Amino acid sequence: MMRAWWNAREPRERQVLLIGGVLSAVLLVWALVWHPLQRSRAELRVRVESQRSDLEQMRSDAARVVQLRGQGARAKVERQGKSLLALADATARGAQLANELRRVEPVGPKSVRVSFEGASFDAVADWLEGLARDFGVVATDFSADRAEGDGRVNARVTLEEP
Repeated sequence: MMRAWWNAREPRERQVLLIGGVLSAVLLVWALVWHPLQRSRAELRVRVESQRSDLEQMRSDAARVVQLRGQGARAKVERQGKSLLALADATARGAQLANELRRVEPVGPKSVRVSFEGASFDAVADWLEGLARDFGVVATDFSADRAEGDGRVNARVTLEEP
């Protein structure tokens, strides 16, 4: 049936149909196979380059972390023999939190709990950041409730030295 239809066409018409069929097949292969593969390949190149950049940044950050940990360990030696309890008390008072400091109590051999009432949240956050940066002391537990006044909190923080 198909052969009869084909043979019924004139030679010029058959030639046009043949060229059209080949062009259609080439366009379909390009549109359904080649073009999507090329686009995916280009997207993967961009992703790989982005991930390489991220990896380099992480390596740089990891080196910085090692350096900062070393500084924290040196700072621990530079505490002049102060216990974590004394260090927490002295640094909180030095961070303008003396009036809000309510309690500093030991929790374990290398940890203390510090309580503040009506303290500025920003001051508490700066104090914690300074402890971590300068002395290698980290906050392992932190809770805060809103207190009276803008930016004021009642906070409890557990500090631990490595």
